[in-house]
Amino acid sequence: MEGETIATAEENNGLIVDSGETNSTWRAMRFDVSPYRTHHFSKQFRASRNPNNFLKGLKWSPDGSCFLASSEDNTLSLFYLPQDGGDSNGYGVTIPEEDSYGASLVVNEGESVYDFCWYPYMSVSDPLTCVFATTTRDHPIHLWDSSSGELRCTYRAYDAMDEITAAFSIGFNPGGNKIYAGYNSSIRVFDLHRPGRDFGQYSTLQKNKEGQAGMLSTLAFSPTNSGMLAVGSYGQSTGIYREDNMELLYVLHGQEGGVTHVQFSKDGNYLYTGGRKDPYILCWDMRKSVEIVYKLYRATENTNQRVFFDIDPCGRHLGTGGQDGLVHMYDLQTGNWVSGYQAASDTVNAFSFHPYLPMAATSSGHRRFAIPDDDDEDKNNVELKGDENCVSLWSFYVTSEENTSDEHNNGLASNSHNLNVTGEEENA
Repeated sequence: MEGETIATAEENNGLIVDSGETNSTWRAMRFDVSPYRTHHFSKQFRASRNPNNFLKGLKWSPDGSCFLASSEDNTLSLFYLPQDGGDSNGYGVTIPEEDSYGASLVVNEGESVYDFCWYPYMSVSDPLTCVFATTTRDHPIHLWDSSSGELRCTYRAYDAMDEITAAFSIGFNPGGNKIYAGYNSSIRVFDLHRPGRDFGQYSTLQKNKEGQAGMLSTLAFSPTNSGMLAVGSYGQSTGIYREDNMELLYVLHGQEGGVTHVQFSKDGNYLYTGGRKDPYILCWDMRKSVEIVYKLYRATENTNQRVFFDIDPCGRHLGTGGQDGLVHMYDLQTGNWVSGYQAASDTVNAFSFHPYLPMAATSSGHRRFAIPDDDDEDKNNVELKGDENCVSLWSFYVTSEENTSDEHNNGLASNSHNLNVTGEEENA
C-alpha cells in the first residue's frame, strides 16, 4: 500500500517527479542574463465558476518536487515538476495556447484563502510528511494531504463568543512540531500532533497598550535556529519575538502600508519586509534593529495585493515582482539592482526560487472589472492574454564553476551550501 502511495505521488500526467533521494551540488545562477520560460499554466485557472479568477501566490515544496498555487476561486492547485525540470532543449518555450500540463491535485476551500504553508520536512518519498496547512476566512486551520487531497485534521481557535475565528497568517516552527498562527493582536500556537481546540495564546499588546496591534498578516522564523520569529501587521509594524515564550524583543516601524510579507536572510542577520501600497522592500539589520540598511524598489504603490518576494538558495540575491509585470533582481550585499525581465503582462504577485535547482516560479493576476452590457453578454466576459492570470516556470543560466566554497550573504559568511533535495543543509 505504501509503495502504491509513493508511486501515485511521484506521477504527474505520466511525468516522473524528483523523489528527493539524491544530492545536488550548487552552481551559482546567472542574473546578468534573463531566464527562459520552461512551463506555462493559464487555461485551467480560467475554466472556473468565477470568471474573474486570478492567481494570488505560490510556494515550492521544501523538497522541490512540486509547487502549490492559490487562486481567487478559493482553490489551491498542486503541480509536480518533471525530474529533468522539463527543460530538455535549453531554449525555453514561448507563451503556448495550451497549458504545459494539468494540476495533479486541486483542493477546494470554503472561503477566501488567507495564507498557506508547507510542512518544513516534506519529502515526496515519505507520504506521511506530504502535508500543507491553510487558513481561510471564517474557517479553522486545515491540514491537507498533498498526495491524496484529503483533509487530515483541523486546528480551531475560538473568540470570546465561543465562535470560530480565522487566522490571517500561519507557519510551522523550524522543528516542525507546532503551527504558529496570527490573529488580531494575538498569536496562537497549536501542537501539530494535537488537533482540535487546544492552543497557547499570546497577546502582542502589553497592558500599557504598547506592542504590536492590528491583524497579524505574515510571519517567518529565523533559519539559523536562533529562536527568533518575525511577525508583520497591517498596523504597519513588524514585531520580533522569541519563539519559546513569545517575548516581544522589539518592534520595527517604517513601512508605508500594512506589512504583507517578511523573510529572514539565510544567515538570519537581516530581515526583509514588504508592505501593501508600499513601493519598497526594507532591509533591517537584526543586530541594529532600529536601522534600515537599504530599500529595494518594486512597482507596488498602487495595489492592495500581497506581492511575495524570495531570496535565492545561496542567499545572495532577492527577486520580486510588481504591477508592471517585471521581476527585479537585487544584490543583497550592496542593495543594488542587478537585472529584470518581463514575466507577465499584469501584476506579478509572487516570485519563488526553487529550493535547489536554478529555477523559479511566478504567478500573476489581479482583479478585473468588465463594463456591464445588457445588449451583448459576451462583452461582460474579461478577455485575457496568454501571459495574464498565469503561472510560469523559469530556468536560469548557471556559471560553469560549481559553488562548493562558502557563500556570503550581505558580506557575512554563511554555512556551506551543499544541500540535498529536501532543502536541508548537510555538513560539508
